Amino acid sequence: MLRSRLLRPAQTVIFSRSYATGISPHALVFIEHRSGVIDSGSLSALTAAEQLGGKVTGLIVGGTDEVKLAVEKAKKLKGLSKLLHSSSELYAPPLAETVSPLLQEILAKGSPFTHVVSAHSSLAKSILPRVAGMLDASAVSDVTSVLHEVVDGSTTFTRPIYAGNAIATVKASSSSVPTFFTVRSTAFDAVESVESEADAEAVAPVEIANLSVEHVRTELTKSDRPDLGSASRVVSGGRALKSAETFKATLEPLADVLGAAIGASRAAVDAGYADNSLQVGQTGKVVAPELYMALGISGAIQHLAGMKDSKLIVAINKDPDAPIFQIADVGLVADLYQAVPELVEKLKQ
Repeated sequence: MLRSRLLRPAQTVIFSRSYATGISPHALVFIEHRSGVIDSGSLSALTAAEQLGGKVTGLIVGGTDEVKLAVEKAKKLKGLSKLLHSSSELYAPPLAETVSPLLQEILAKGSPFTHVVSAHSSLAKSILPRVAGMLDASAVSDVTSVLHEVVDGSTTFTRPIYAGNAIATVKASSSSVPTFFTVRSTAFDAVESVESEADAEAVAPVEIANLSVEHVRTELTKSDRPDLGSASRVVSGGRALKSAETFKATLEPLADVLGAAIGASRAAVDAGYADNSLQVGQTGKVVAPELYMALGISGAIQHLAGMKDSKLIVAINKDPDAPIFQIADVGLVADLYQAVPELVEKLKQ
C-alpha cells in the first residue's frame, strides 16, 4: 500500500537583530563671565561637554550690558550648537538663590538636556547641587574625565578623592537625567574660538517673590600679574618665608623675571603672609602650569592636591626630607634666602 506524503513549500525564516539605543546626549553648559569676559574654567567645561558626543548648548546670565559682551564672544566658541542667555538686574551679579529658579525652569519636564555642566567654581558649586536636589537628579563634582556610553545612555566619570591620593570612578545611569557635574579645569583643554557662530536665544528671567538675600559687595584683589588659575608659570611660597614683607620681597622679583603668577601654601595664608585668593591646595585653587616653583613649602598633602599635575615642579627647601622633593622634578636643598636672589640674577642675564 502506497502512502501519499503532503509536501509543503519551503519557508524562509528571517531573523533580525535589534540594538539597544540610549538617549543622545545634549549638554547644557553654564558659562561664567566677569564683566563680559568669559572665565577660563568655562572654556574647559565646554571641552568636557563636547566629549559626551552630542549637542552642546551654552547658558549665560547676568546684567544687560555684560551679557551682551559675553554673548558676542561665546557665540564663536567651538562646539556650541546654541546659546541661551538671560539678562536682568536680578542676575547682576548672579547668586545661587536667583539663578537656581531660572535653571530649574529651563530643565523642566520635557527639556532636551541630559547633562548640566560647569566649571568647578564657587558659584557653580552653589548652584548645580541646589538645582540637582530640586529635580532629584544626580550630581558629580570636580571630574577629571568623562565617557558617555551610547548603548545604555550611562555616563562614567573619574574624580580625585582623599586629597588626590585616590581616583574614584562614578557611573550615572540613563535614568538619572539630567546628570549634573562640575569639571576640574586643569584636566580639560580650553575650547577655542572659530569663525562660525552659534544661534543665540534670549530666555526670560524668572522673577522671585520675597527674595531673602541681597548682594552687598564684591571685593577683588587687583593685580597686574597673570591669573593664578590659568597662569603658565607659578611661584609659590610657604611658611618658611616668616612674614608678609619677606614673602613679598622674596617672591616678587622671581615672579617678575619669569612673568609668573604668585601662589601660597595654606600655612602661609593662615599666617597672614599672603591673601586668601593666592592659596594653592585642596581648599584653595587647583593649578597645573607648565612651571611650578615651590619655595619654602614642605609639601603637605593638602598643598600637593592643588599642584601635583604641574608639568615641571621645582622645589627649594633646606630640609632634605621635605615631602615636596618626592614629587619635584627638580629639587634644590638650600637656604631660599640665598638661592632665590642668585637665581633671579642668573635669569636676568
